[in-house]
Amino acid sequence: MAVTLDFFFDADSEARIRALWRRLAAADLRGAEQHATGVRPHVRFASAAEVPAAVRRDLRTELAALSLPAFWLTTLGTFAASEPVLMLGAVVDAELLAVHSAVHDVLAGRVRQPSAYYLPGAWVPHCPLAEGVTGERLAAGFAALHPVRAVHARVGGVGITDSRTGRTEDLIAVP
Repeated sequence: MAVTLDFFFDADSEARIRALWRRLAAADLRGAEQHATGVRPHVRFASAAEVPAAVRRDLRTELAALSLPAFWLTTLGTFAASEPVLMLGAVVDAELLAVHSAVHDVLAGRVRQPSAYYLPGAWVPHCPLAEGVTGERLAAGFAALHPVRAVHARVGGVGITDSRTGRTEDLIAVP
């Protein structure tokens, strides 16, 4: 996918996630180093090939009207995929699902090639810690982080990130 809608964290929460990334990098986890350097900690709400300018404008309006949720990141886990992801899963509550649903109401039928992984009913809210982790290294990642203290992450901003360039267009900033 070319662009993603990401909810970024406040400075304190971001620092806690970056500390986890450093622990994974110290444990020599492939995929952790990319996060430790340039990627901002986030929870991804949507992904698509293209989000037109009019949709971005409507997202700004909708997000400004919403009470943005805080995330309780509590579950150290993984996805069983061709390139497994080590992640910190978010507690799913009504407030989080309402914001996710509102975002997808704006996107519905207006973006090109939306990713089914992020649609309501399929979405697993999480903060990625390392990607493309092989089986034996996955166990090392769990060992390096377990037990994980819960992170109460407040939203610091929302943006659309272009995966080809790495550039993020800020939609809203939260003081």
